[in-house]
Amino acid sequence: MRIIIAKDYDELSKRAADMMASQIRVEGHTVLGLATGSTPVGAYKELIRQYEEDGLDFSDVDTFNLDEYYGLSPDHPESYRYFMNEKLLKHVNIDMDRTHVPNGLAEDPETECLKYDQLIEELGGIDFQLLGMGNNGHIGFNEPNECFVANTNLVNLSEETIEANSRFFNSAAEVPRQAITMGFGAIMRADKLLFVVSGKKKAKVVAAALQGNITPKIPASILQLHKDVIVILDEDAASELK
Repeated sequence: MRIIIAKDYDELSKRAADMMASQIRVEGHTVLGLATGSTPVGAYKELIRQYEEDGLDFSDVDTFNLDEYYGLSPDHPESYRYFMNEKLLKHVNIDMDRTHVPNGLAEDPETECLKYDQLIEELGGIDFQLLGMGNNGHIGFNEPNECFVANTNLVNLSEETIEANSRFFNSAAEVPRQAITMGFGAIMRADKLLFVVSGKKKAKVVAAALQGNITPKIPASILQLHKDVIVILDEDAASELK
């Protein structure tokens, strides 16, 4: 594990975007795993800038998002499909048919989860996975649990996550109670992981995830076992590291 401490959010975003852009430029065809939330937004802005000004080419890129709220349509402004379209995908030259987000309206979520994992496997797995982390240590929507769940699955969101995400809705009552999330199998089989965290409020869980015991009670702690993971923290998020 390589840990990079950026001075602030802007530097974190630039470093993250540069690593993703390098993956695309060097490898050509690339399967990117993408994350939502506030932390990746700066990196996505920088990727758009590199597309517009430096010719970064997304034409041979496939993408898989980590998760989607269950019950929200793709055109709902708080759905993660809508988020990805607005924050990155519609601003670059990517084939939208090669961008994948779980179907939050699937009538049979179990079948949807199986199909999602199968499609990742058909494309050879994820080459480069971007990850953020929630306040309780979750990655994707893999909440603190008694075990690490391998496959894409339908999860019940914790009250802590619902409360944290309520800032994007009119109230906590509007936040969906379930989500479809990529499991740890596809995440941990990715060739490279890029883990980005910003802000002092996550400093304690960052330290626990990166330097504490590996436990499903802190889902991000499993990243300690990955063969090639780069962590980028701003100074606030790194402030509790030993």
